[in-house]
Amino acid sequence: MSIPAGVHRLGPGSATLSVRTGRSGAAAKAGHDLVIRVSSWEASLEIGEDSAQTTMELTADATSLRVQEGTGGMKPLGDDDKANIHKSIDDEVLKRQDITFQSTQTEGAPGGGPISVKGDLTLRGRTQPVEFDLAIGAESTLSATAVVKQTAWGIKPYSALFGALKVQDEVEVVLDGHL
Repeated sequence: MSIPAGVHRLGPGSATLSVRTGRSGAAAKAGHDLVIRVSSWEASLEIGEDSAQTTMELTADATSLRVQEGTGGMKPLGDDDKANIHKSIDDEVLKRQDITFQSTQTEGAPGGGPISVKGDLTLRGRTQPVEFDLAIGAESTLSATAVVKQTAWGIKPYSALFGALKVQDEVEVVLDGHL
């Protein structure tokens, strides 16, 4: 690990936090794979003398999620589509409740590889455990991807066309940035 011990703050000015969705079902070709950017969030990464002393916490404004990109689909994703997705996320998926993460355990890989992070993720007022690897690069870069199964938090993935088009239950939460 090449980052000095201490508390490091992260947010939209130094990193990106996004959600990546996929699609499934018989009509999957009609839908879009989405990259949804979180525009209002903050995190604290406290690097300990060894990786077991490292902690991470994050808070995100659930109403700040915006579609950045939509790929695939029968037609391009328009501004009206993006507005409808934003409304659905606010009203039905996250219900305007803040998102929080608090690490509970960290462990370094032998030889200085990624840090394994376990913690509690709260969505819609429901807390569930998640784990992911946090990679810290030589130039103070960091990256992590956590796979989140929406139904574990009581979220019913979006579906249309009588269930023939669905957002996959598992989505990726991706953090990329620098300290």
